[in-house]
Amino acid sequence: MASSKSRTFLKSFREARGLSAAELAQSVAISRQTIYAIEDGTFIPNTSVALRLARALEVSVEDLFTLEQEPEPGTLNAELLTARSGVKGELVRLCRVNNRLIAVPVPVLPTYLPAADGILCGKSGRHASVQPALDLREHQKSFLLAGCDPALSVLAESLAGSGMEIISVPCSSRRALEWLKQGRVHAAGAHLLDAASGEYNIPFMKRMFPKNLRIVTFAVWEQGLVLARGNPKSIRTVADLAVNRATLINREKGSGSRDLLDKALRSAGIPAKAIMGYERLAGGHLAAAQEVRAGMADCCIAARSAARCFGLDFIPLTVERFDLCFSGASAELPAAKALLETLNRFSLRRKLQAIAGYDTAHTGEILA
Repeated sequence: MASSKSRTFLKSFREARGLSAAELAQSVAISRQTIYAIEDGTFIPNTSVALRLARALEVSVEDLFTLEQEPEPGTLNAELLTARSGVKGELVRLCRVNNRLIAVPVPVLPTYLPAADGILCGKSGRHASVQPALDLREHQKSFLLAGCDPALSVLAESLAGSGMEIISVPCSSRRALEWLKQGRVHAAGAHLLDAASGEYNIPFMKRMFPKNLRIVTFAVWEQGLVLARGNPKSIRTVADLAVNRATLINREKGSGSRDLLDKALRSAGIPAKAIMGYERLAGGHLAAAQEVRAGMADCCIAARSAARCFGLDFIPLTVERFDLCFSGASAELPAAKALLETLNRFSLRRKLQAIAGYDTAHTGEILA
């Protein structure tokens, strides 16, 4: 039977918040030496100290401390990062983030096996046992980027020549930022409109990361109604979803697409329950558009690039900015520097314009 041992992620969360050991120690009324002892595993804090540390870092005690099983022979302990349920036997990508091995389930492609680094052998909560296919040192060159922009694959392709690799984790904007705050990814992408200021992304990011933050623009895109070819239900506005009895495939809470839909429904005075399919969810722009392409829905809210991917009709509702957010530490990594350099290449901008239909006039512009 596998044995268990305790593990702490205190240092990763502290550094992700930009706090020194002394600053954190002062905020929880313990010594700096105690912080270091907890971080290197030579001291296990009592319940009171653990709760104060979790409160100071705005995480749960379970995020900071875990009791994990020793891996079976031939497997590794990793932290599972997914918005869906991990399944034994599922292929995963592996990446080191802040001294933590992160396992990301890869999407299933219809024709070829996707790129993968190992196989998921089992999981307990967010922790996983993974059988690796490569030497662990290979994962040092990977950069973990969370977000929902379908064109992140274009960025990953353009970066490949640098010897660095982007592993993209598809998820909503808010989930991506939460993972970055938890120190579980290197960077997060978002397209969230702050109603109070009318500004995209920056207010959200600065509230979550008051210091040690780098924000750079990826692209400006259109988001709107993605429709079956020929628009057989004659949908022109969100209000038509109710009038024409069209079926929607929705996005998860925390996504910019869900926010856009809900705002339009409120403006039109239409309750969510009046929309057929409102409770049916797809995990991303491409996944939603694929449902429309397959005839499982008449419409979804997604980026123009998703409509282009499946040859669907598109009616724009708004213009949005998709930004990438880095913690101070991750922005200094060689892969991050290569990524930022790639954003300023003419070849990448031209490809984003041609393939995704994006406005790249401000791509690579540093906002904070």
